[in-house]
Amino acid sequence: MVSHFTLSFALTLVLFGIMSGMSTAKGVVNVQATEKEVAEAVAEYVANLSSKFAQERGIFTVVVGAGSVIHTLRKLVEEPYSKSVDWSKWQVFWVDERMVPLTDKESNYKLAYDGFLSKVPIPPTNIHAVNVTLPAPAAAEAYQTLIKTLVDNKTIDSSSSSGSPRFDLMLLSMGPDGHVASLFPGHPLLKEKQRWVAAVEDAPFLPRERVTFTFPVINSAANFAFMITASDLPEWVKAMLADKVEKAVNGRGCGEGEGLLLPVEMVKPRGEMRWFLDKSTAAKIEG
Repeated sequence: MVSHFTLSFALTLVLFGIMSGMSTAKGVVNVQATEKEVAEAVAEYVANLSSKFAQERGIFTVVVGAGSVIHTLRKLVEEPYSKSVDWSKWQVFWVDERMVPLTDKESNYKLAYDGFLSKVPIPPTNIHAVNVTLPAPAAAEAYQTLIKTLVDNKTIDSSSSSGSPRFDLMLLSMGPDGHVASLFPGHPLLKEKQRWVAAVEDAPFLPRERVTFTFPVINSAANFAFMITASDLPEWVKAMLADKVEKAVNGRGCGEGEGLLLPVEMVKPRGEMRWFLDKSTAAKIEG
């Protein structure tokens, strides 16, 4: 019989390997002991990328998500990172938005503004929110038009293979059901190949109406970071998130074909992909 000590020691070795930056088929996995340490690792990563693109392109295009993303970015607005970043080079976008007023507590813009944007000197003209005063389909079309204009004038890079916008960095989290952005399990938009931005009018969670980037954009990112932590969540949520992350990182989906994959499993960026996890969400990942 395998002892409890042996199992614990084996898990420790696996986690130590991952903490060092274990490479998998789905990118580099960075595991930290606590959520705070994850936030510090993310801050260092983003600050380094910001400097790189500011020097190379004079622009740093960043897509943010909702959920825990903004909370995890909190260390970036603190020293030493806040003073090392050239905020004037940042261009900020949203991977999805809920069709509520920007002052509403459910707004992804408000979440980002209150927790991050209001604390750093990014020029207001460089912050590109979805126009939530329009109906969802019109708002999606308007956001796509904006993105296309910025691709045409070289503010946003473009993918040489697909022609889709190639954002410098995409920072996302994952929903408990494995959804990414506002792309939900089993939804027809998982198969979208042409549109960059689409309206969702039947989300399984409130609010139902949303605007979201599609996989042609998400998977064209030059750098992609998933930030998923569960340290302060109930045990059943930890187990559920760990299961979804394990499937995505280790390629253990529930079957063949897009219709049977979780949205998180369909994230396959052409650029570099990193996972920033705490131990709770890395519990099932194999070394």
